[in-house]
Amino acid sequence: MTDRSESTGPARATDVGDPYRVLGCCVHHQSHPLAVRSPFNHRSFDALNRTAAELDLVVPTPYAPPVGPHSEYRHVPKTERWGTYVAHYPRFFYLVPKRYFYHRSGDSIQKRVTPYVEEAFETPHDLVHVSDIYLDGYGMLRYCRRHDVPLVVNSHAVDLHNYDSFNRGAKERIRETIDYASRILTVSDELAGVAKRFAPDEKVLTVPIGEDPSKFPTDRRDRIRDELGIDPETKVVLSVGAYTEEKGLRELVEAVDALDREDVLLVTVGHEGDLRWWLLDRLGELSHPARSFWRLDPVALRRWHVAADVLVHPSRQEGRPTVIYEAMAAETPVLASNVGGIPEMVVDGETGVLVPPRDPERLTEALDALLDEPARLREMGEAGHRRLLDQGWTWERHAERLNEVHREVMAEW
Repeated sequence: MTDRSESTGPARATDVGDPYRVLGCCVHHQSHPLAVRSPFNHRSFDALNRTAAELDLVVPTPYAPPVGPHSEYRHVPKTERWGTYVAHYPRFFYLVPKRYFYHRSGDSIQKRVTPYVEEAFETPHDLVHVSDIYLDGYGMLRYCRRHDVPLVVNSHAVDLHNYDSFNRGAKERIRETIDYASRILTVSDELAGVAKRFAPDEKVLTVPIGEDPSKFPTDRRDRIRDELGIDPETKVVLSVGAYTEEKGLRELVEAVDALDREDVLLVTVGHEGDLRWWLLDRLGELSHPARSFWRLDPVALRRWHVAADVLVHPSRQEGRPTVIYEAMAAETPVLASNVGGIPEMVVDGETGVLVPPRDPERLTEALDALLDEPARLREMGEAGHRRLLDQGWTWERHAERLNEVHREVMAEW
């Protein structure tokens, strides 16, 4: 708790029904040029803004190079409406190479975004809520200190799981952010354990994200498969995630290629990752039919979730992947690696099957056995759907939990 003896800040909204003003910060947020970037962050903020929280959101956006793979950032506008709120996109300098200058990128957000916020919005807010410890949380520290407001930070795994790989300056800034923050919210219990390396136990809470099952037309599965041109006997193996080593993409392709059967269609969906072109080349040599999509619209992706027979997610490292919540909402069973927070989501043998990471042979064996039992697949999918609802892994409940945390923090401040 902060020493309030010399504070001149405003009274805080702490009653259960009182509206309160939240400043959100989220580098990894969608924009029209980057329409499918980390959509779970938008869904979290949109759900929060439907509660008593009144949200202002900044999305610090790097200055773009004139050409090259990141030149699309030039087309990000100054503001854009997303759902119930308007996102603001102030610019900052993202310095490369990251391994040397990542700490300077956080400094740039502090320096450039704080004055933007003070000019764009009535200040101060009651609370600042950010999507990641770094860059988001550190980027807002100057604003929090200047206006004496509490900070609540999320972690979706990247900043905590990769902490030891960062340079010293970035590590110092992550620790500074954690020290100031009133709460560290993690998406899984496994990740909460990592966070407790850096913060007292009482500051760390698991607040899962989720999905909205009503958006997945499971009652139209046969019709959707027909519209997508999928034969009734075809087994659709779906993979959704970044096209990277960390997501187990190479193991996935090797495992599917080794299947000795003729009824498999592999469908991959990604929106970033340096293995994109490797994947397309490899799919051309695959022994099974395959389709690959890049930056697929969320509505279209939900149709593929419903159409799939199984979601395969052989990641090497994870928090609680959004794609598994989506599969559960679509009544699709999951075959995944037993890493990070995945075992907290998937009940092995009941809602899906868990295998070790980096083991394509085990992945092939498990996938082949599952595809031989379509009735078991459907039972697992239905059990996963029930688990999603029973655990309250929905966006509405997620927002209610955030509300509860915010009011606790404001009452303590």
